[in-house]
This record gives sequence, C-alpha cells and structure tokens, in this order.
Amino acid sequence: MAIEQASLTEISDVFYRDVQSLGMSPLWRSTQPGPRDGVPAAPYQPCHWSWSDIERSLVRAAAIVKPGPEAERRALQLCNPGVAPSPSPTHTLTAAVQMVMPGEIAPSHRHTMAAIRFIIQGDGAITMVNGEPLSMTPGDLILTPGWCWHGHINRTEAPMIWMDGLDVPLVRSLKAGLYEGYPDELHPATKPIDHSVSRYGSGHLRPVWEQTSTKISPMLKFPWAQTEQSLRDLAKVDSSPFDDVAMQYTNPSTGGHVLPTMGCWMQLLRPEAHTRAHRHSTCHVYHVFRGSGSTIVDGVQIDWKQGDFFALPPDCWHEHLNRSSSEPAFLFSTNDLPVFESLGLYREDAYAERDGHQEVVASYAARYGDSRN
Repeated sequence: MAIEQASLTEISDVFYRDVQSLGMSPLWRSTQPGPRDGVPAAPYQPCHWSWSDIERSLVRAAAIVKPGPEAERRALQLCNPGVAPSPSPTHTLTAAVQMVMPGEIAPSHRHTMAAIRFIIQGDGAITMVNGEPLSMTPGDLILTPGWCWHGHINRTEAPMIWMDGLDVPLVRSLKAGLYEGYPDELHPATKPIDHSVSRYGSGHLRPVWEQTSTKISPMLKFPWAQTEQSLRDLAKVDSSPFDDVAMQYTNPSTGGHVLPTMGCWMQLLRPEAHTRAHRHSTCHVYHVFRGSGSTIVDGVQIDWKQGDFFALPPDCWHEHLNRSSSEPAFLFSTNDLPVFESLGLYREDAYAERDGHQEVVASYAARYGDSRN
C-alpha cells in the first residue's frame, strides 16, 4: 500500500504541475471564499487614531510640505495594519485628514474615485467642484463625485482641516482608476457659491422642470445646521437599538445614497446611551465630531474623544457608549453599504447573548496598541 500511495502522490504532483503550466487550477484545492461553517467573522482588526496624534502630525507637515507642484495635497492617510500594504483603514475605503493653510491653494484635479469631505476645523475656505464653489464650515459634508474637477482654496486667516474619504481600494480592485491634473492651478467657478444647496437644500422639494434622477446626488453640500436639527428632531420620537439616533445622508432626487459606492451617516448618541451589539457585512470609518465615549468591537473596547477616528471591519460585533451624562456625542461615518445593497450581499445580525451586550475582554491599547510600531 505504501508503494501504491507513493505512486499516487507522484502522479498527483505531476498532474498539478501540468495543469498549472496550462493556466488551470484544480477547484478542489482552492481556498474557500469564507468560513466553512457559514458563520461570519471579522477578516481583520479594527483601528483607532487619536486626534492629538493627527493634529500634531499635521502641524509638522505644514512646516515641510506645501500644496502645489511639491505635493498636491497635504493629507495624512489613516493606515490600518490589518489591511496592509494598502494605506487605508478598511479594504474598500480610504480616509485621510487634510490641512490647507491660509493663502494656500490645493490645485484642481479629477479622478474616477469618488470622494467626500467632512469639515473638522476652520470656517470660510472654498472647495471648487465642477465649477461650483462650496463654502466650508465645521460639520458640513461636501461631495466630490468621480471625475469631477475639484480643488481647494483658503483665503481665511486660519487653517482649514477636514476628513477626506474615498473609494480608492474598491475602484482600484475593479481596475477603473484614472487621474488627470487640471492644466491651470484652479478650475474656475461657473456657478454661484453653494448653488446646489440653494437648488436642492430643502431635501424634499426640487424644481418641477427637473424630472431626471441619478445615483449621484445633485446636491454637493449638506450643511451642519440642517443635519444637527434633523438629528435632534428624530431623537424626540425614535431611535435604533444598535445605532441610537442615526441618519443617512440622502440623494434628494432619489432618496437613496449620496454616491453609488459610499454611504455617509451621522449618529447622535444621547447622554449615557449604550446601544445593543450587532454585526453586518459592511465596514465603517468613523470620525468623532463631538463628545466622548467607547465602542466595543468583538470584546475589545475602543475609547474615543472629539477628533478621533476609528475603523470597523465587516462582520465584527460592535456597540457604542456615550460616557457623558449630560451631552450628546456625534459620530460621522462613511461605509460601503451602497455596493452591498446593489449586489444583494448585505447581511446583518443582532447579538443574542447577555441582553445584547458583549463582555469586554481587553482594551484597544492592550490588544492592538503596538500593532502599528
């Protein structure tokens, strides 16, 4: 039998080499696409970035690099070691923090990757998107759909800082990434400032002569004042057991997501709110706009405060806590939900044990604190 087995092994090895040389692979030797028991699990770790580290690094960057020929964008990418070598917080989304100093211009360019800007600090700078000047104040969400000319100009007396979120890993995986620089420094304005906000800003009304709809929101800026008021109004009447008071930014012409590849949310966690845990097939990148609290991810507690960022992989159990007894916390996030919904792949489960709350087994610092060193 030993000789027969050795002979079979030799025959098999020759067969596998032969089919490989012919550009084929035996399916029965391939790695399965997911857990064999059908139970999902997070494919990589969550990640957390503190605002103090980000801000200090931006100040240092301002002293050594300037937007223009040297570097079109002074932006620091957030890198999760769990998705290395991709310099991104999740496998489908990138996030960076960009700073434009007084008097600076970040030159116009365009790319097939879609982008969002969530404004963190500063007031009054302009992002130019396909000829529309969009004013920037903290809490505003600004869209840059794919292949739109866009650049930034700061004529104020203070630095402007915002979050950049893009679908770069997803678009690159589809081999659809294209880039083009604008021949001049800044694409010119062809519309009044905040034109699309004036046209569609009511959210539930549109000009009667416009009958077309598109998966890309025609409104390119969502002002913070309207967002906050909507959240506070919703908090009076309803909430989610998993996300507390959470709202999705929507396309005013369809009611769907603002972009085909990225969803944008804003959450209000009421004082002392503690949501139940759940998991879903999508990933999220969070920015703490206001407040402080914790998010428990697969039993690991991430403590966060204003300005921090954290990223959650798909299929991780997670729940949120607002530590304050008097003030709400606001969390902005981007996600890849539109892609999963369009492909029919979205899945969500509620945590059934311990009344919906996980046991905390470690702090983020203890479990992952050294992983980026």
